[in-house]
Amino acid sequence: MPGGSASSTSPPPRPRSRASAGSRANAAAPDQTPRTDCTKEHDMTSIAFIGLGIMGSPMAVHLQDAGHDVVGYNLHPDKTKPLVDAGGTAAGSVADAVRDAQVVAVMVPDSPDVQDVLLGEDGVFANAKEGTLVIDFSSIRPDVTVELAKAARDKGFRLLDAPVSGGEAGAKNAALSIMVGGSADDFAEAKPLFDAVGKTVVHVGGNGAGQTVKAANQLIVAANIQALAEAVVFLEAYGVDLGPALDVLGGGLAGSKVLDQKRDNMSSKSFEPGFRIDLHHKDLGIVTSAAREAGVVVPLGGLVAQLMASARANGDGGLDHSALLRGVQRLSGQTP
Repeated sequence: MPGGSASSTSPPPRPRSRASAGSRANAAAPDQTPRTDCTKEHDMTSIAFIGLGIMGSPMAVHLQDAGHDVVGYNLHPDKTKPLVDAGGTAAGSVADAVRDAQVVAVMVPDSPDVQDVLLGEDGVFANAKEGTLVIDFSSIRPDVTVELAKAARDKGFRLLDAPVSGGEAGAKNAALSIMVGGSADDFAEAKPLFDAVGKTVVHVGGNGAGQTVKAANQLIVAANIQALAEAVVFLEAYGVDLGPALDVLGGGLAGSKVLDQKRDNMSSKSFEPGFRIDLHHKDLGIVTSAAREAGVVVPLGGLVAQLMASARANGDGGLDHSALLRGVQRLSGQTP
């Protein structure tokens, strides 16, 4: 799997029996599906990477740079160029990408997209080799992940849900936080790959746990962005010099990675997407739906979800989620 500084082209190790991916809370009983161990320091892994957008493209390049053989596929073929420039290969379909892969990585926008990539006629389960490890970096519904993990086991595959946090900057700098759900054995095998694209990599439980932690992450991030946006509008209303004000706020308890990473967007009113409002809107829908199913109350989450939906309804869906600032301006009678 990706990761480490592997650079040799020695043949892949002999397949061995594997433990199946875990259930939402506990790993399922072991089966005998073969797997390829990709954890040895000098092994080169054959990786199919499906979805080469803002996040997926730099992740695929990092894996290629780490010495792995990456074949990429994207609905828009021009998005494969950075990977090809790095020495990777472009495929014309999901089926072509995954046919000879030891590992399949997926980074697409939403639950239906992942279902299509994995379950479709041209998809992973119909075309990849038995025992292939599938790593879903997408952020989707936890219940869908659990269902997909069961379908994977039934068809002789293994699935890790491994959603990421850190945005475009984290993807480009290989500094993502990765929250991984699935079996402990599969996580250990995949760890070198995660280390090639991330900085904080944690196994959080069985299948679905990674997506649940990601939903919590998106709740916290959205609430922080909204609070920062309100603070910026408040400070500007009093004519305070925004740069020094944010400097001192960032040095105290109000400091956060959100403040560090989004202050420039808000100060310059420039919202080139690192993570689009459309996607955060989707993620907050996951939060509120999952909270309702669990019987827990997330009042702030519900409010921020509505503010995110308002931003989207006002045409800001394609902007960075720091454009929640524009919603605060609108509510304050200002023209964004």
